[in-house]
Amino acid sequence: MLDFFTIFSKGGIVLWCFQGTGVTESFTGPVNALIRSVILQERSGNNSYSHDALSLKYKLDNEFELVFVVGFQKILTLTYVDKFIDDVQLHFRDRYKNELEQKGALALLNSHFAFEDDFKMLLREAEESSKARGPTSMRSFNASLKSQKTVKSMIETKGGDKGKEQGGKKNKNAKKEGKAPAAEPVKGEKAKAPTSAQKTEENGNQGLTQEEIIQKKREEFIRKRMGAPVEKPSKSPKPVKEKPKGKEKRVWTLGGSSTKELDYSQSNGNGAHAAGDQGLDAQADPVCACWGAFGGMFGMLKGLVGSKSLSQEDMEPVLDKMRDHLIAKNVAAEIASQLCDSVAKKLEGKVMGTFTTVASTVKGALQDSLVQILQPKRRVDILRDVLEARSQRRPFVITFCGVNGVGKSTNLAKISFWLIENGFTVLIAACDTFRAGAVEQLRTHQRRLNSLHPPQDHGGRPIVQLYEKGYGKDAAGIAMEAIAYARNQAFDVVLVDTAGRMQDNTPLMTALAKLIAVNMPDLVLFVGEALVGNEAVDQLVKFNQALADHSMSDKPRLIDGIVLTKFDTIDDKVGAAISMTYITGQPIVFVGTGQTYNDLRSLNARAVVGALMKA
Repeated sequence: MLDFFTIFSKGGIVLWCFQGTGVTESFTGPVNALIRSVILQERSGNNSYSHDALSLKYKLDNEFELVFVVGFQKILTLTYVDKFIDDVQLHFRDRYKNELEQKGALALLNSHFAFEDDFKMLLREAEESSKARGPTSMRSFNASLKSQKTVKSMIETKGGDKGKEQGGKKNKNAKKEGKAPAAEPVKGEKAKAPTSAQKTEENGNQGLTQEEIIQKKREEFIRKRMGAPVEKPSKSPKPVKEKPKGKEKRVWTLGGSSTKELDYSQSNGNGAHAAGDQGLDAQADPVCACWGAFGGMFGMLKGLVGSKSLSQEDMEPVLDKMRDHLIAKNVAAEIASQLCDSVAKKLEGKVMGTFTTVASTVKGALQDSLVQILQPKRRVDILRDVLEARSQRRPFVITFCGVNGVGKSTNLAKISFWLIENGFTVLIAACDTFRAGAVEQLRTHQRRLNSLHPPQDHGGRPIVQLYEKGYGKDAAGIAMEAIAYARNQAFDVVLVDTAGRMQDNTPLMTALAKLIAVNMPDLVLFVGEALVGNEAVDQLVKFNQALADHSMSDKPRLIDGIVLTKFDTIDDKVGAAISMTYITGQPIVFVGTGQTYNDLRSLNARAVVGALMKA
């Protein structure tokens, strides 16, 4: 059933592994993908991961810094895996702890860890328990409750209140006809099919069960027949107002119970000795209470010193506050919850350091997780990639996409200026054939950039050119012609400007996916605002989904990086950076901080996290 099971330390040392019978492929690929995409990226809130045809489940042991990973085929539904991995963790950590104490870390790593027999025993027990809990056989109609119901009972009990209403109507009819009203309420109550715990709040019968109400009505009916006076339902008694308590005398813990014990004027030496003995007896209990207080204080200190392992209950209040704090700083609510869950999984069972509180431990772990998320998991070095493309005699193509009004054209001009300052020639492809004024805006940027770097300084050739075909044309065709023109004219970089589109606009999203699939740019940058919160998640998920759905390749081109604009307008509400990088797993390449060409920065992860965690 299982393809593999491996146990390794967080340092990367494999302590023990198991491979299923008939499995020839190595499990290093799926495990390495799990480490890169989940564990290192602080996405361990969910304990499952999919890689090709395999489904992986993992568990972290934070006390001993161990990782347990099990892999099996996706098509299999193994219900016992979660319990099985927990059992393996408990057995293995006990053995690991004992051998670590006996042999030492170095000797343990050099020796073979014998766990094969225990593993097979646990696996056999898990498989047998899942078979024992197999699918239950369907009950016959006669064995079901439905066979015991009649049509009348089903009609009267439908909705729960209908029987009550019918009973009430029958009571009224019975009173009009002068018949005994006792039998009808009983019949109406039976139609309701009450449970013994069901309560009612009518006719002064608060807090009584249905059987007690029926008994009470029968007694009233007998009284009426016998001529006895009928007791009226007693009204609920009014709450008695308590008198405000006066000021009580303070009893000092070590001071005794009477002031006479302090008076030694009429006692001799013996009397003083007796009084002293009496005082010692009186003080026996307070001393015990004092030691109890000291024990509580020492218990508190023991909790501060490094002997307390963190549990989910300890972290829950702190994580709730952290979650609210992240949402207030513009992190999407779903992302904030996932981050806190990941931190809880990372810290659960971990022993706290000396004189550290739960709040400081959780905050430190959350800061480390945020820094890890913002740091790119792959290298993004545009200048180096442009030089490599130049050596291959082809242009380096960058495509910009995003929703309306986020500043795609403005930041394209900033990146053009940055590339020109580094000595590259740029061709701008005006593929926004939808918005009026888009081509004129790019022409204005081209003219200003050429005035900053005159053609005479570059051999009479304009360092920035604009390739445009007007409005209403096919954007994918214009981009293809621009790339061919740049190859012929030996341009270093092609910057493709696309029309802004909302993520719900299916025709425009299809056109964008076609542009990227046909031209295969080297870099696809998503331009997003730093002002958005939950909307960032929806935008990036739907852009990536559209690019994947309309691609003609098995490995579609998705978003490769993010340009975060209007970063100078948000003060310390920098949560959009976390939301965007967490959703895509891609780095923030540039940050726009103003309106001039120089207002383009690279992201400082620690500075962003510091602003995010600032109260």
